[in-house]
Amino acid sequence: MIKALRIILLSIAILTASLASYSFSDTGTTNTVVSGKEMVRGKKNAPVTIIEYASFTCPHCATFHRDIFPKLEKEYIQTGKVRFVYREVYFDAPGLWAALVARCGGEDRYFGIIKLLYEKQKLWSLPTSQEKIVSELLIIARQAGLNDLQTTSCLKDSEAAQSLVKDFQRNVKNDNISSTPSFLINEKLFNNISFEDIKAEIDSSFN
Repeated sequence: MIKALRIILLSIAILTASLASYSFSDTGTTNTVVSGKEMVRGKKNAPVTIIEYASFTCPHCATFHRDIFPKLEKEYIQTGKVRFVYREVYFDAPGLWAALVARCGGEDRYFGIIKLLYEKQKLWSLPTSQEKIVSELLIIARQAGLNDLQTTSCLKDSEAAQSLVKDFQRNVKNDNISSTPSFLINEKLFNNISFEDIKAEIDSSFN
């Protein structure tokens, strides 16, 4: 894993170098990546906490966020029963780049951006060209209200990238995570769980 992470961080350096030649018509301030902070939905004092470990390039994670998360949000998060924590896993460079884009929008836009990333996963995660991946990520960022100058300033933030990777390393080690999506429901570990099983586990907490 250490070797893989070195490759990921090296890819950020290469990405930064390639973005240095970009010129934009956008003017204004640049954005910064929100790092060192948990991304959370739901009430702080909710009786049940769910922590999801997911990779933006993981097809099963995309399925969860497309088919299961909306039901979980409606029935449990919005009703104050569940506090949901999303933790990023980086198996590859594009997954880390996507995280930089998602966190570029700040906490308020984060979950909206990851929804777009999962909905359009096949468009941006499958191309073999770095330029094509970045191009598709920029399109997603625009849909979230970010201009290209803001997004590329985040993609070039190597310090934030290293901070995110360190958080990822610490979290997966502490929680013994080896695959995605993985879920801790009140500290009990599950892998690629169905909504019915999530529901049963949550409901059992209230019995």
